[in-house]
Amino acid sequence: MVDTGTLYDHDFFLWTQEQAAALRRAKDSNLPLDWENLAEEIESLGKSDRRELSSQIRRILRHLLKLEASPAQEPRAGWHSTIIEARSQIAGVLSDSPSLRRTVDGLIIDELKVAARLASTDFRRHGEPADTIRARLEKGGFTSEQVIGDWFPQPPKV
Repeated sequence: MVDTGTLYDHDFFLWTQEQAAALRRAKDSNLPLDWENLAEEIESLGKSDRRELSSQIRRILRHLLKLEASPAQEPRAGWHSTIIEARSQIAGVLSDSPSLRRTVDGLIIDELKVAARLASTDFRRHGEPADTIRARLEKGGFTSEQVIGDWFPQPPKV
């Protein structure tokens, strides 16, 4: 077993999960602590990293879909910047909690439809057809390398 202090410094999410489980196992001790609520609070600290990861993945997917589907030139630089910023946030989360890396593929699948709805709403608001986003969903999703790596889609041919 890894030293808990070392784990805290190297993988915060995993530390929270292990500490919550340890508290639940220790609840039969004679210490007058609110074991279950303590475990839930510690567990929720780790879940905030997972929520941040999920949110940033959704943000990236939304803008990747728009970059891939929209021929508009003006907003492209802003979409690129948003993706770069979100990827930077993800790098920080994964640095603090590397065990969350194994959840990235599942989060991409979970967030894709929501991101597509958001991107479609953005398109409709600006008078662009949203059918290209639907077509992209039918074609398939994005890989984790495309989402958190350095990949950007090519603009559509006009």
